[in-house]
Amino acid sequence: MEDKEGKTKRIDSKEDLRKANERRIEELLNIDNRYVRTERHLEQHNDIADPERIEHAYKIQGDREDRMENLKDIITNDIDEDDDNIENLQKRIKYTEGYLGNNEDDMDTVTLRNTIEKQKHRMEQLENMHK
Repeated sequence: MEDKEGKTKRIDSKEDLRKANERRIEELLNIDNRYVRTERHLEQHNDIADPERIEHAYKIQGDREDRMENLKDIITNDIDEDDDNIENLQKRIKYTEGYLGNNEDDMDTVTLRNTIEKQKHRMEQLENMHK
């Protein structure tokens, strides 16, 4: 019976990993779609866009590349890090909310907009992890 219970745990663990990887692949595809759209937009409008916005777009693209690589590594190495990722995302969301609450009036509009946009992406990522 112990073997059967152990086997059941492994099956549950494999099923959990499969579901987690499905969510990760979905998130990877979402990030990739945003990356491609932004890249296309940068190519088409690079000559008329505000230099600050272009710089910001490249920073976002770098962040997306890092996130995609991280997801690829997790998926290919069968790592189940959802709990740590969820906890870290929740901490960053909470910290940023506090930071915005205390500093929103003193922030320049570009930084404020960028911070709010990053916060929105964190919320989306957290929501995808809970599916």
